[in-house]
Amino acid sequence: MDWLLIPFEVSFVQRALVAGVLVSVVCALVGTWVVLRGMAFIGDAMAHGMLPGVAIASLAGVNPLFGAALSAGAMALGVTALGRSRRLSQDTAIGLLFVGMLAAGVIIVSHSQSFAVDLTAFLFGDVLAVGPGDLALLAGALVVVAVVSLLGYRSFTALTFDARKARTLGLRPGLANAVLLALVTLTIVASFRVVGTLLVFGLLIAPAAAATFWARRITTIMLVAALLGVLATVTGLVVSWHWGTAAGATIAATAVLLFFASALLSAARRRKRWGAGALAAVSLFATACAPEPEPAAPAAEVPHGYVEGAEETAEAQSRLVVADAGTGAVRVVDLITEQVHPAGQVDGVRAITGDGRFAYLTGRDDSVRVVDSGSWMVDHGDHVHYYRAAVREVGVAPGKQALGAYSDPAVTAVSYPDGTAILLDRARLDKGEITELGKIAHGPHPGIAVPYGEKVLASDGSRGVRVHDRQGNAVSDIEPACPELQGQAVTRRGVVFGCADGALLVTEKDGVFAGEKIPYPQEVPPQERATKFTHRPGSTTLAAPAGENAVWSLDVSRRAWSRVATGPVAAVNAVGEGAPLLVLTRDGVLRAYDETTGQERAQAPLMPDATGAAIQVDTTRAYVNNPASGEVYEIDYNDNLRRARTFTVEGKASYFVETGR
Repeated sequence: MDWLLIPFEVSFVQRALVAGVLVSVVCALVGTWVVLRGMAFIGDAMAHGMLPGVAIASLAGVNPLFGAALSAGAMALGVTALGRSRRLSQDTAIGLLFVGMLAAGVIIVSHSQSFAVDLTAFLFGDVLAVGPGDLALLAGALVVVAVVSLLGYRSFTALTFDARKARTLGLRPGLANAVLLALVTLTIVASFRVVGTLLVFGLLIAPAAAATFWARRITTIMLVAALLGVLATVTGLVVSWHWGTAAGATIAATAVLLFFASALLSAARRRKRWGAGALAAVSLFATACAPEPEPAAPAAEVPHGYVEGAEETAEAQSRLVVADAGTGAVRVVDLITEQVHPAGQVDGVRAITGDGRFAYLTGRDDSVRVVDSGSWMVDHGDHVHYYRAAVREVGVAPGKQALGAYSDPAVTAVSYPDGTAILLDRARLDKGEITELGKIAHGPHPGIAVPYGEKVLASDGSRGVRVHDRQGNAVSDIEPACPELQGQAVTRRGVVFGCADGALLVTEKDGVFAGEKIPYPQEVPPQERATKFTHRPGSTTLAAPAGENAVWSLDVSRRAWSRVATGPVAAVNAVGEGAPLLVLTRDGVLRAYDETTGQERAQAPLMPDATGAAIQVDTTRAYVNNPASGEVYEIDYNDNLRRARTFTVEGKASYFVETGR
């Protein structure tokens, strides 16, 4: 082991080791975000874009670090500014700045007769010449990077995987992106003295990229990347000592080799699993041909989240089910691919409702046809699965004229105006079969049934809400009473029902159900009560018309109502806390209001007449149909109601519902 320890008996190699470890940890923290966000080109451009600043600083007799910092900062500002241009892609902007800054640096260096700037040291660094001051700078950079990464972890994560959702959550993705660029700048400036601008890019990218083969969680990727960086540092210094190679270049080369080794090992592991499966298949075939077969091996464990016949995806696969009242044609619009799929015919369709996957369309004869949109999500609380499958017609549901449909993994409850709710087997429905589990009947009233907490909540037609089992048998009553119940919404806080005197929030804990009244702030006439709640799925902010010329906003978390005067209301929906309240007035203008103050934030004319239109909302966009045409408008409600896309279907978009959320 002497060959491994001898190099580190020398003081300058010891300092090089400490510097390499510090650089490895800093690069692991920042490099993980760079790799996951696809910012490698930015990192490379910023590393080389420091040359003009270093050259000018050296010629002026100033510490090159100051020049490097100014030059890298200018590069970051340039990337941010040009990246906002709609005419230039970000790659184009980065490429132009990269070439321009590098060319400027070379011109400055070549114009100097003394060539005071050591280009070799700038490009490749000199890790063996690191001094105490360099170590102090690296330690300070590590502290800053660690603190900022910890404080900005949530924002960086949301920015990395869904910038639009980050904006919806109020995480200011623009600021998060600027801070991330600043961290990249700090990392490159602090590290180039050790391995140079050419090779710091290797330590920034290679360990983090290699770590993605061994880990899935962001924090684990950072830890593995740091360990790989330290391994590259130690190996590089030892090899450099014994073989007489450039230390910085050897460290960077080792990091890159570790990446390729990780990639090969990962591929080998996949082939091994495939080979094991193939071997099992061959063994099964041989066993089947034998005269006395051995007992069958236990079935392989079904992977978590696996759904037969469906493809699991990394993001929501939202779709729109659109129906034409004139022709009865039903179509499904895929919001990812923008393809339009035919989904059958419903003669005289006059209403539509959905449960997140299936659409329930009421026809002229009041029969209810069920269409599988082939897009849905399964929320496990701490994580979510997204799925996509083929669009298909399922059949006719029992009952007449569906008022609403709600589902959980076991039961789908479809409610009707005669006060009945049909409970369907959800597992069989997922397979395309309509199987009735039970029925809830409480006399004609506009109530609704909602599966919740392994039971079913349903209005009893008189005093309020009753708890039922999955076969429709009454179990208990919810207190307090909810007179003249009409309207409902399922939130993460519980199920909300509209009452004559406000709203009733029903919650469940350990199998025990409880009710809490959220009264109106003042006496409300019957025609202005909230009887039809709309909201973004899962959100705790609800919206409902408050008569002809106003809307209600109910913040379930704060147990607070707000009334917003809007003018003649055609449709309304609530995005969520801190996001706008969307109101489509009858003149076809979509308006965004502050849910608390009632102040109008933005407006966007969409159509001449909004009669019959609806608003659907998800985590990043809103959708509004134009019943007089075949158009559905996609609205970016975080960008002054900008019309992001327009989807056009043949015929008219009389009714629609969004699925996959």
